[in-house]
Amino acid sequence: MSWVLFFDGDCAFCSASVQQAVRFDKREQIYFAPLQGEFSRKMGFEKYASEECGTMVLLRESDGKVFMHSDGLIELARVFGGAWKLLALARFIPKPLRDFVYRNIARNRYQLMGKSAACMLPDAALLKRLRE
Repeated sequence: MSWVLFFDGDCAFCSASVQQAVRFDKREQIYFAPLQGEFSRKMGFEKYASEECGTMVLLRESDGKVFMHSDGLIELARVFGGAWKLLALARFIPKPLRDFVYRNIARNRYQLMGKSAACMLPDAALLKRLRE
């Protein structure tokens, strides 16, 4: 099964998170696409890159199911497997509370690590799984 993680390509915080995700995805099931890219536009996800919305979108390609906000992080941890599956326990935290925390971090992501003036240069591991 494959997944696509759409992320804000202008956000240093998001780009750093993608680099971490590449390392944690030992089974190489996840592909990556910037929300500002053509593939994201085709899927209708580019609107999620806005500063006020700021979310990653996780797409399960087998059935087209989309996971967003805290659900996306929980599902991403499940895909990573191993000890990451423990994060699935966060499902027991009420969704409005988890999404409130997620949205606050997302809204302040540029203040946390800045906005990229240039596109990140992907390493070889990311490059082979990057979709534009």
